[in-house]
Amino acid sequence: MSKGITFSVTSSVLFAVLYYYSTLLAPLNGEEIFGWRTLLTFPFLTLFIWSRRQQGLILNLLHRMRQNPALILGALATSAFLGVQLWLFMWAPLHGRALNVSLGYFLLPLTMLMTGRIIYKERLSRLQNLAAMCAAVGVANELLQIGSLSWETMLVALGYPVYFVLRRRLGSNNIGGLWFDMVFLIPAGVWFVYTGDVGIASLSDFPRLYVLIPVLGVLSAFALLFYMIASQTLSLSLFGLLGYVEPVLLVVVALLLGETIDGAEWLTYIPIWIAVLLLIVEGVKNVYTRHNLKI
Repeated sequence: MSKGITFSVTSSVLFAVLYYYSTLLAPLNGEEIFGWRTLLTFPFLTLFIWSRRQQGLILNLLHRMRQNPALILGALATSAFLGVQLWLFMWAPLHGRALNVSLGYFLLPLTMLMTGRIIYKERLSRLQNLAAMCAAVGVANELLQIGSLSWETMLVALGYPVYFVLRRRLGSNNIGGLWFDMVFLIPAGVWFVYTGDVGIASLSDFPRLYVLIPVLGVLSAFALLFYMIASQTLSLSLFGLLGYVEPVLLVVVALLLGETIDGAEWLTYIPIWIAVLLLIVEGVKNVYTRHNLKI
């Protein structure tokens, strides 16, 4: 278990480093960084799947696509949803929107909770209901202050639930489905790399990018691989609990980049952080209970 915890926390740290790292890649824009990240991450993902002998998941999904071509359209849709999220993650720190994206990641566990309640009729515990109410207070304050949540926050908080629901309905909610998502993103990655502001031909004008771009691939690949190893090593409840480390680190990165939380915005963030804390308390309680039951 300790190894799984180490992998999970390390992946969160690497994702936070990646969040900051995009600001070092100027003059590459967000689309170009997304393109390079996609192209450099895919080989590592493929190698990981083969090393774990999980290529059967890919072959099974490919067989199903041949039998039912409609699955290809569904896979293209999930790939597009994931691609937008990967692009936003690299774009936001470059445009002073990192804090908005981090808020979306704080809200994500709660929107996933509500998705399970509404779509799958899952029952919520008292702490989960209380967490949802606290988050609602934060969202209500944001609506009162500016009339709406930012589109970046909404895209993360609502986009990922749609992505996971669609993958579940397609029966591709595994590493094989993720592999196909990345495969379908390769053409977009190639397009952005070759047609961007810098492009392949102009890389020689910025020699440092010859070092920084490969490091981007290494950071992205290891963050993803460590995340996968942790997901396969830890119990679902503990894995979910450790998932709250990342948005905390993303806020730290946003503040380091010079973004600030204004006075009125604290009433948005504090209730949402309390909601996340309540979910952490419940997660710890569940892990402790399961541990005692095993004993």
